[in-house]
Amino acid sequence: MLTVEVTETFPCTPDELLDFVMDVERYALVDRKLHPVLWTRREGDRLEFAFRPRLVGLPAPKTVARARLTPGRRIDIELAPPPANRLTKLASDFDASFVCTPVEGGTRLVRTLNFRFRPPLRWLAEPLMRRPLTADVREEVRLAKEYIQRQKRSA
Repeated sequence: MLTVEVTETFPCTPDELLDFVMDVERYALVDRKLHPVLWTRREGDRLEFAFRPRLVGLPAPKTVARARLTPGRRIDIELAPPPANRLTKLASDFDASFVCTPVEGGTRLVRTLNFRFRPPLRWLAEPLMRRPLTADVREEVRLAKEYIQRQKRSA
């Protein structure tokens, strides 16, 4: 399994950060892996969205993901079940999370992505993707923090 985890402190409340992430079209401004977002459907604390991901710069098939918000605490993301993601699931499975903890001066975010590649792709994909994917997630979190900081300054 390929796991990438990045931790950062944000100058906002957990709910402000989680609301930003649940607005997937706005979050795609800082996460190039999500661009373009094709459609979104949100019902309360549940979100389903389709996008055409780019992993380590390479285009991937259309993907449908589901996000579940636990207000004030976390968002858990997974691939939608079949018939969505048929091509993607031939190669791998995926889940991710945004876990928020209130700290002095803001929120500590732990951003995690997990890829489980199918053999024999696992032995090729994991070593090739580890470094660039880690850099992508670090950039995503850095850009998200900058976005939140700009929003705070302009408010």
